[in-house]
Amino acid sequence: MASSAIHKQTSSFSILTLLPSHPPYKIKNPLLLISHSHSNPFQNFKTLYLTMSPLLLLSLLTLLPALTLSTTPRSLYLVTPEPISLSYHHGPLLTGKLAVNILWYGRFTPSQRSIVSDFLLSLSSPASSPAASTWWHTTSLYHNSTTQLALGRQVIDSALSLGRSLTSDDLTKLSSRLSPHRNTIAVVLTGEDVLVEGFCMSRCGHHGSAPAGRHGRSHFAYIWVGNSVTQCPGECAWPFHQPIYGPQTPPLVAPNGDVGVDGMIINLATLLAATVTNPFGDGYFQGPANAPLEAVTACTGIFGTGSYPGYPGQLLVDSTTGASFNAKGLGGRKYLLPAMWDPKTNQCTTLV
Repeated sequence: MASSAIHKQTSSFSILTLLPSHPPYKIKNPLLLISHSHSNPFQNFKTLYLTMSPLLLLSLLTLLPALTLSTTPRSLYLVTPEPISLSYHHGPLLTGKLAVNILWYGRFTPSQRSIVSDFLLSLSSPASSPAASTWWHTTSLYHNSTTQLALGRQVIDSALSLGRSLTSDDLTKLSSRLSPHRNTIAVVLTGEDVLVEGFCMSRCGHHGSAPAGRHGRSHFAYIWVGNSVTQCPGECAWPFHQPIYGPQTPPLVAPNGDVGVDGMIINLATLLAATVTNPFGDGYFQGPANAPLEAVTACTGIFGTGSYPGYPGQLLVDSTTGASFNAKGLGGRKYLLPAMWDPKTNQCTTLV
């Protein structure tokens, strides 16, 4: 929804994990694969230095106009990378102590709930290096003050009170149940047994804002993330599942032994960082307000040093389980967290 509607009705910004992909032809110049749902790939299209036959080049150019009309969730285009520079648009940011209230909608096991709860607690708790709290500290560089998260209310709705299929409006209704909303972030997590409008087709989760209070004069921030394990793990749980597109390289072993929930952690981390740095659509972002690149989505697909499209980077590996990770949390938990744009260095930074 356009930013002009942010203070009148619900607004949201969706994320869709970028699939790794390698073109079937040799590229002389390093290029970035960018996922577009509806945007125009020619807007910033630069010259491609491709080694291919004239017939193959002609075939590619013939196909390009059709690609611009495609609504395929991940239409991948080869473009030269633009410098990443998130600008501040003079709106409020979320700072200080915030409680994260969670509504578990659908089927979740106690083990799955503990993985997510421990992750949220780890963001504001010390741990051995590389610590999840160090990753979260980057958000404080956006406003020179700490945003400390605490685990708040948890509501379990395994009976699916709004049904098994949810619309975007249903997600807002569910997040409204997590009142009071002052100094909180409402998080709605949907289980693998729940269908959500746009899930897998155009998004893996989103963050937005909705009216709060009796008269709706204030707004609260909310997040939704779905468990993709049975619906689209290749789209929303990479690199713990083989991608739908690109080379079918072996997936990484999930650090908590749950492909769906470990994938949710990546998307939840992405949206938490976006929520505190761009809660109402006028904080930090690059590009159009209705399709912004935010703190983590500006660095999509990067988890460690040396990453490139299709390769998450150099990561740590658990000697016992073989699981890949780059962050440690409470109780020996391990997580894989995405790179975040650092406003001090103007670069995407990782923990390893």
